[in-house]
Amino acid sequence: MLLLDAWKRIAYDRQNQPVKHVWDEFLAKEKAIYITLLKEKQSRIEGTVSELAENFRMTNVQICAFFDGIHECVDGLPPIAEIEETTTIAFDIEFDRLYKQMVEYKADTLYNLPEWENIFTAEKQKELYVEQKRSHTVVRNEAKIGRNDPCACGSRKKYKKCCAVAE
Repeated sequence: MLLLDAWKRIAYDRQNQPVKHVWDEFLAKEKAIYITLLKEKQSRIEGTVSELAENFRMTNVQICAFFDGIHECVDGLPPIAEIEETTTIAFDIEFDRLYKQMVEYKADTLYNLPEWENIFTAEKQKELYVEQKRSHTVVRNEAKIGRNDPCACGSRKKYKKCCAVAE
């Protein structure tokens, strides 16, 4: 059985709700991995899934879930759904991408780790944080149509009596 499927079976109940004790254990181990990586400035991870699981004190299923969480900010991971115990994993961590992903997912317990100071200054962390937050800000330059303005469709009715009704 593939590891991601096994993870989904134990991490979610029949109603597809997270199983709290499973997630609590996983999140504590995930945090420990990030603390280790940041303390040691380890930017390269490589080995088989089983070797990495043992190295990071996780089960094979948990390490697969870790890869599922980090895959968006690293290059070179095989498709997560195809990972097995013997799959060889090798990728480089770009710490700026990792930090921004943590901000994106509102993982404040991870992007606020004091170990980030080994990687970035406080100013750089703030810069990355602001950059990530602004990357999703939508600025509308066109004027908003008022309810009593003529409708933009050309009907010569007020907007509130025309296209606003359809919204």
